[in-house]
This record gives sequence, C-alpha cells and structure tokens, in this order.
Amino acid sequence: MSFEYLEEMIAASAGGIRPPERLTVAQAAERSRYLNNPGSYVGFWDNSIAPYLVEPMEVLTSLEYLGMIFAGPARTGKSDMFFNWLCHTAIFDPADMMHVLMTQNVARDWSQKDLRRAFRHSKELGKTVAPGRQNQSTHSIRFLSGMHLLVKWPTISELSGKTVGRNWISDYDRIDESIDGEGNAYDLTAKRGQTFRRNAMTVAESSPGYEIEDPKWVPKTPHEAPPTKGILALYNRGDRRRWYWKCPHCRNPFEPDFKLLHIPDSKDHVEAAEATVMVCPHCAGIIWHDGKDGVPGKNELNQITEGNARWVRDGEIWIPRENRVEGLPFRSDIASFWMKGPAAAFTTWRDLALKYLKADEEYERTGSQEALKTTVNTDQGLPFRPKGLDEGRLWEDVKAMARDLGEKVVPEGVRFLVASVDVQGGRFEVQVMGFSEGGDITVIDRFAIKKSDRKDEDGEREWVKPASYVEDWKLLIDQVILKTYPLADDSGRHMSIKVVGCDSAGKGDKKNDSSTTKNAYLFWRMLRDSDGSEFPAGLHNRFRLLKGGSNKTAPRVQISYPDSERKDRSAGARGEIPVLMINTLALKDQLNVMLDRTSAGGGRINMPDWLPDWWFAEMVAEVRNADGWVKKSPRNEAWDLLVYAIALSLYRPIKIEHLDWNNPPGWAAEWGDNDLVFFPEERKAGAIAEPKGQTLEELAALLA
Repeated sequence: MSFEYLEEMIAASAGGIRPPERLTVAQAAERSRYLNNPGSYVGFWDNSIAPYLVEPMEVLTSLEYLGMIFAGPARTGKSDMFFNWLCHTAIFDPADMMHVLMTQNVARDWSQKDLRRAFRHSKELGKTVAPGRQNQSTHSIRFLSGMHLLVKWPTISELSGKTVGRNWISDYDRIDESIDGEGNAYDLTAKRGQTFRRNAMTVAESSPGYEIEDPKWVPKTPHEAPPTKGILALYNRGDRRRWYWKCPHCRNPFEPDFKLLHIPDSKDHVEAAEATVMVCPHCAGIIWHDGKDGVPGKNELNQITEGNARWVRDGEIWIPRENRVEGLPFRSDIASFWMKGPAAAFTTWRDLALKYLKADEEYERTGSQEALKTTVNTDQGLPFRPKGLDEGRLWEDVKAMARDLGEKVVPEGVRFLVASVDVQGGRFEVQVMGFSEGGDITVIDRFAIKKSDRKDEDGEREWVKPASYVEDWKLLIDQVILKTYPLADDSGRHMSIKVVGCDSAGKGDKKNDSSTTKNAYLFWRMLRDSDGSEFPAGLHNRFRLLKGGSNKTAPRVQISYPDSERKDRSAGARGEIPVLMINTLALKDQLNVMLDRTSAGGGRINMPDWLPDWWFAEMVAEVRNADGWVKKSPRNEAWDLLVYAIALSLYRPIKIEHLDWNNPPGWAAEWGDNDLVFFPEERKAGAIAEPKGQTLEELAALLA
C-alpha cells in the first residue's frame, strides 16, 4: 500500500494504536455486525434472537479464561459468534486472529464466500480491511491496523510455529482426533497463544460427533458430560455451564432437553410432530413452542432479561423464584457451554420431532442407526449411544430363537437366495441365505470348502490355499455360484442363487493377504472372460467381491475400483475390478438390531434349529463398544457372512430397501413366477436360470 501524504499513513494506522473501546463482543455485534439473509433476517445483529450466545461472547474478552468451548446443535448461531468476535477485534481492539476449519477446501470456501460477505455487508468491518489483492488472499487477510487474520485447516504445519493470540476452531468434532499424531487440534492451537498469557483466547465449537464410550456411566456431578471424545471432552475440562429455563407454571429451573419433548403417538409423523410439546420435569406443566393460553413459548423462555433463562455452572443452583444463584461453582480457566436442541433459536420442536420420527422409522425398517445418530448429534445436540452398546448376547439366547425351518431347503416365503464367502488361510467358509418380503433373512446352509482338486504325490486331495493357488477359486463355481436348493413344498423344484459375495482381502494367512486379493481379482477376470467352454459365461455378473472399510462415516455400501489406486501393483489389477466397499460398523449395527426383531416382515433373522452350537457361538463373537465391534472370540464367520449378505442386498441389482414387493422383478417373485425357480429335470445340471423380462435398469446393473 502506498500513501501520498504522511497524514494518510497516520490515519490508516490509527486503528493499531487507538486504545480499545470498552465494549463486549455482544455489544459490538449489535453496533457493527450487519446480516443480509433475505427470507431469513436482514439487519444488525440482535442479541434478543439468540440470548444464550451473549454470555459465551462476553467470555471472549475476559482475562479470567484462556479458552471457551461451545457444544450445541446445528442452527443455534454458534458459528456466528466468530464473526461477532472478528467485528469486535477488527474495529475496537485489533489483534491477530486465526480461524481453523475442517479441511483446506472448507477453509477456502468459507473465506471466499462467508468471510467476503461479512466484509461486504458489515460496512464498519469492511472499512478495516487493507485494500489490495496482496492483502486479501484466501488464507491471509491483513487489516489497516496491522492486524492479521489467518484462515487455516488442521495440519501440524498449519497449527505449529504461528504465534496468534485469538484462535477459533469450527466444527471440532468433524476434525481428526489427532493431528498428524501430534495431539488434538484444541491443544495444538492453544499453544499458539501461550506467549500472550492471560490475553490469549482459544475457542472450539461443534455439535457432538462422537459416541458414548461407557454405557454404564453415571455422572459424578450434575453437569458432567458422558465419557466421549471431541467437543464434550473439552466441555468437561471447563466450568460446565448448561442453559436453564424457568418453568412458567411452577417457576422451577430445568434444562430444555429433547427427552422432555412429548411426541404424541400417531401413524402420521407430521401430525405427531406438529402436536409436540414440552413437559416440565417438576410439575408436568405443558409448554407449547409458540406459546398458548398465556403460557410463554420457546422464544420468551430464552430471554435472559425477563429472568426466564440463564447459564448455570456446575455446582451452582439457580433459584428463579428469588432471582439468585447459590452454591460453589466448578472452577476452570476454560468457560464451557453445552446447550441442547429444544432451545436453539433457528429450529422448531416440530422439526426436531419429525426428524427423529423419520430416523427412528428408518432404524426400525432397516436396522441402520446412521440417521438416528445424525439427528441426535446435530439436531438434539447430544452424544449418540448406539443401540446394543456393550450389552452383548449369550449364544444360548440366540439359539433359543432358532426354529424348525427344514434342513438345507428354501422355506416358504423366501423369494431369492444370496451366498456369502469368507476367505480363510486354508478354506472358504460359505453361508447361503434367503430373503423374504420386507427384508427378512433366513439362513439356509453353512459349509466350508476345504479340499482342493489338486492332488499330492499319493493322489490325495490337498488343502485349499486361496492365497497360493488361483485354481482353488474355481471350486466356488460348482459348489457355490451354481449351487441350487430344493423348495420346502416337496414339489421337486429348486431355486438358484441370485448373487454371491466374497471377501476380497482374506484372513488367517496375513503374510499372503495381498496374494489373496490378487487371486480374487484373477478369479473375477476368469469368470468375466469365460467363453462358456469350461463353465458358463457371464458368471461374473453373479459374483461380487467385497471389502470392509474403516471409515465410520462412509455410505453403508458403495462400489469402488481399488485396484486402480494400487502403487505396488501386487494386486495385479488394472482399475477394472468392481469391489463393493462396505461400512462394517454401520452394517454390524444394523444386523445387531435385526437380531432383536421378533415379528416377520421388517428384517427378522430366521435361523434353522439344525445349525450346530458353534454356529450360534460365532453369532455372539463380537461385542459393540464406542470404537466399534471387537472380537471376544476368534471365530465370527456366521456374523460376518450375514453382514456380507446385508451388503449384497443393499446394492444393485437387488437394492432391497427400494424393492416393490407388490410388483417385484422376476427373480424376487413368488415361486410360481420366479425366474430362479425350476425343475432340475427340465434343465441341464448346473445351468443358470434364464432371467425373464429383464428391465433395462437390471441389464445395466448386470453389466456394471
């Protein structure tokens, strides 16, 4: 920047030497922060809309605290506090700041959109920014006062070596728990301000994103958060403030929590959501969202100035009747706040209830807890406790659910069969399962393929070695892919297997895992390239390779071509092998729920009573904790093979959650019209059932 006159230079730099005006961040926001959101809100910041943000903002300029933590749901306005702090800092009390966002791409988008919009609409803030492109890069903005704003993302290089006194971390629970193995983002960022001592301030805000680690936890103090990672772990470090309302009926204090919402029973979710009310835990008085019959609603109950609400620290007791607080508050150099969804200014109880009802319906229908987790975390502002966490099962209890379904036959009601294959060091473990209307799964068969067609010097068949011999994989053709099962109606008809899913990584022979994958890929190509002379052509359309993923937030199933990403080429692939990647955490949670179901037509697991005891022991070999499913017994194949079956059913061509059972495709029709049902004498042994009336979508799925 250049100046023609000394006076211009002095005027431009005056902000850097002007004594700070004694305003809180909340006061400065009402004077300088202008929002332009047509259809939502246009005008200067109004603290009465989200009064619960005033106290957290006041902490930002307090010398009593080195940090501020805000845990709360989406649509509370918590991210707006940064812009209010920026206005206060840039206009009234210049100092360097750093804003840390989830990723580099998120940081770039935020800087180019939200930050530039704030400069444009909040005129007083915009005037403080130094002109010129060299002063306004995406990740570094300079101000006329000499102040510097850094827009960064969580890597050790970005969080180290920078001395910045005022730091803000957004969406903390969507950031890696450890940054490049050096520690969590909050502690690393806080080190940047140590030079400033009591003038430093580090902030983290987020909705909870981690699961509860101990299902038997009991709080030691009234405001302690459950044992979990992320923002609530930071909250527990602080003085643990909770947002309380004064009941308009009995005038006793209570925390507006989702569990206090009463959602009426109704088959119509919208009707139930619209009738949702809050019930006081002390007097059972009814509170309506928008107020009714002279009883104030949510917005009125949020007002601090009316004496209806306030933040209460752990150890304090608020007595609204006498307008006083007593008790010894928990002390910390971190001011921590945790607010729940029902008090959020920019959502409604109707929306909270409707999202929960829809998520719960999906859980009951599919067993998937992902939608429930999302609404509990981001809408209710609570940590998620997975259903079945660490409860475990006894194999005797699972066996007690078994019924007489016939031995290795297709029971009445089963529409199609799938088979799952688990690759071990010296065998293939195979499980065949049938699917019925509504997604019920029936175990039809379980067996191991142990002996190869290869023979030793004495003419004895050798043991299967999937990692060493690709020819051993051919055993799967006749013994699994082309295998058929008789129907239980004694008609003599059989049913073919619709699709086979096979683990592509292998277990048991860890030294040869990459060789197992290589042979799995070679076998898939062998099926694809068959001319029909050795075995039927096109079998690759009925054979799907599977691989479990470690990303807990990934879709339950998605197709990938992992061979195209290999650098060492040891997998012997060329980016042509479709592998179904499965979110094992989500699908094991789903299976766990399905095992609890006792009524048919919604995903019940049906087990025949001829299965041996070791099979039921395999079904309870894993236990759920906060990090996922862990083995308590080395043999868990029955469990894993059912997970594979669920994965196969979710992807095309089956897509069971979208299957119209009233007008199903031919392979899922009732037996009289089912493409996969046939009389063996009318067909060559081992021939594939000819599909009838395939749609273009089904043909495309087969070619995928």
